[in-house]
Amino acid sequence: MRRALDLAALGKGQVSPNPMVGCIIVKDDKVIGEGYHEKYGGPHAEVNAVRDAGEENVKGATVYVTLEPCSHYGKTPPCADMLARLQPQKVIVSKLDPNPLVAGRGMKKLNEAGITTEVGLLEDEASKQNRAFFTFMNKKRPFVLLKWAQTADGFIARENYDSKWISSEASRKRVHEWRAAHDAIMVGTNTALHDNPSLNIRFDIAGKNPIRIVIDKQLTLPQTHHLFDQTQETLCYNMLESKKDGKIEYIKLKEEALFPQILNDLYERKVLSLIVEGGAYLLNELIARDQWDEAKVFVSEKTFDKGIAAPKITKPVYTTEEIASDELLTYHNF
Repeated sequence: MRRALDLAALGKGQVSPNPMVGCIIVKDDKVIGEGYHEKYGGPHAEVNAVRDAGEENVKGATVYVTLEPCSHYGKTPPCADMLARLQPQKVIVSKLDPNPLVAGRGMKKLNEAGITTEVGLLEDEASKQNRAFFTFMNKKRPFVLLKWAQTADGFIARENYDSKWISSEASRKRVHEWRAAHDAIMVGTNTALHDNPSLNIRFDIAGKNPIRIVIDKQLTLPQTHHLFDQTQETLCYNMLESKKDGKIEYIKLKEEALFPQILNDLYERKVLSLIVEGGAYLLNELIARDQWDEAKVFVSEKTFDKGIAAPKITKPVYTTEEIASDELLTYHNF
């Protein structure tokens, strides 16, 4: 099952809105097939593992899979039906699928076909691996990762909103690795105006660019800024109009409760995971509303003496890591 989890991780950043899944097939104490869900719309992990083993060899084998085999028709046929037909002796699953279209039905199909099933092997590891998927299914919103860099004396920018560069190059590279693993990335108006970010993937990191999201209530941001350069899909939440302009979509919001509206709209768009990179107002609002799941904070050796204060999180630090001259603090809210 650990090998299956390692395989599943290879689909990171490629399979959303599906979960990452890995599968191993064992017979006579030997691995005869392995596979993982490689790309959204492509074959599931079980299908790839069966192809590797050969259908004729699956009967009587033990199948290890990190998530309950699907029981419904989506982009591909149900994996539970395939396994029921091929008749392995046993199917061992880390975690049941919270998707209402599955949610135990896959295991029921296998049991009805006379196949022994077991659930819960390395369940904690499987839960952690697909936190975004489980958050999306259970909370009906994307998994929200907050990220910022702050000085040793607690500021995220100078008084003029200048924040380049607080963190080290090694820390910035880590951020681009996170971008490649998440569906979308969001900034507020001030960050977009003063930093003019591209919000893409650089540092020669493989992966697809996330959907760019900006909040611009009155549509005051210059159209010459990078966010409007039509190089990648961009959502602009505002209070004035809804329209599409190439790869940019403008979404009009109601006056009340902006952030629940935004998170609900992203849920409807099947955005599983969202990085929020500032600024202070946006981060503080999500913290105050308890609409976040993880926060990663780079603490630099630099000092500003005065400026825009960094957000405060009351949760205890979950992990601490040294990255070059920075300290990376991780907080969990789940």
